[in-house]
Amino acid sequence: MLTVASGTSPASGRDDACAEEPRASLRERKKLATRRALRRVTLDLVAERGFAGVTIEDIAAAADVSPRTFFNYFPSKEAAVFGADTGRVEALRRRLTCQGCPGESALAALRAALVAEARARAEDLGDLGGDPAEWLCRMKAAHVDPALRAAASAHMASVERAIADALAERLGTDPEQDPYPVLLAATGSGVLRAAMTFWARSGGSVPLERLTDVAFAALAGGLAEDCELRDLVQAAANEKHEHEKG
Repeated sequence: MLTVASGTSPASGRDDACAEEPRASLRERKKLATRRALRRVTLDLVAERGFAGVTIEDIAAAADVSPRTFFNYFPSKEAAVFGADTGRVEALRRRLTCQGCPGESALAALRAALVAEARARAEDLGDLGGDPAEWLCRMKAAHVDPALRAAASAHMASVERAIADALAERLGTDPEQDPYPVLLAATGSGVLRAAMTFWARSGGSVPLERLTDVAFAALAGGLAEDCELRDLVQAAANEKHEHEKG
């Protein structure tokens, strides 16, 4: 079995105060169930009709809620496709600004935060029912629509900016004057996007959080050509090929 070359993930050694979220109330759990149902219906309809062929009224009717209820959860149908959630961005910010491990570098903190984010995204997709990697493939297929692609880019840019601001706060610097937090945020976001792409292509054969962690290990190691990430992805591809042959 392959192991992360750079040692244990920094996510495993962080203070519990940084990682733990308060248990959701019954009301919050019901709201989360409605949110998931709306997102599942949206992805189903978009896969069936194409993004332009689906209206918010269609989504609301299929989910047996009113359009007003839809807007209580998502500001647009674009947001429902890629699961925009301001609460998740705030949780990510808290993880980055929390000084859980004395002496922890900004890169290590970002690695831990985005590994946790990868785990949460996989769980979100899993909670939709069925194969999480298949849901991700549906999301990516929907992005051929220009309006949706533009909305997704704007969303990713806002998340990246939130990460840069949180890192700047952690480092006690100004992101308008210091390029390091911005560069780190852009690099980390790219790592997560690449991990999600390969996770979908592999059919989820390697856990998304592991792919993300190993990708960060490759980054920390200077992106050597013989990095473990390439071995891990190749092994997964070989395993998938053998499974399809069998």
